[in-house]
Amino acid sequence: MRTFIYPAKIEQDEEGFFLATFRDIPFAATDGKTFEEALENAAECLCEALASCIADNEEIPLASEPETDEHLISPTALIAAKAALYTTVTAQGLSKTTLAGILGVSETVGRRLLDPRYQTKLIKIDQALNAMGKKMVIGIS
Repeated sequence: MRTFIYPAKIEQDEEGFFLATFRDIPFAATDGKTFEEALENAAECLCEALASCIADNEEIPLASEPETDEHLISPTALIAAKAALYTTVTAQGLSKTTLAGILGVSETVGRRLLDPRYQTKLIKIDQALNAMGKKMVIGIS
């Protein structure tokens, strides 16, 4: 089962800010005035990084197991679902048009399902994943 929960290291810099970095996603980094703010900003940063991968048709890196000095960061449910759909479509070598055909929807709807900025209902993403033989699983921690 693939998850989109990534380990982040949060370290205080010489100016007193807390820098959050993701070793699995080197281009994703943020900071905060406090540790708690850095954690919140890290979640937003992760969402933006995953959305960027989807929008730019780039591979979404696999998440590593956390090391002792790292914190697990989760994206929003919608971005995690879109990332799951994107990785499934990519792994199966499908285009957005083909996805739309499989689902029996217009090409516009197919594109929106994979658009990280479009507010797709989770049930629609779940239906798309089911149509490709996958199941969305939601967890609480």
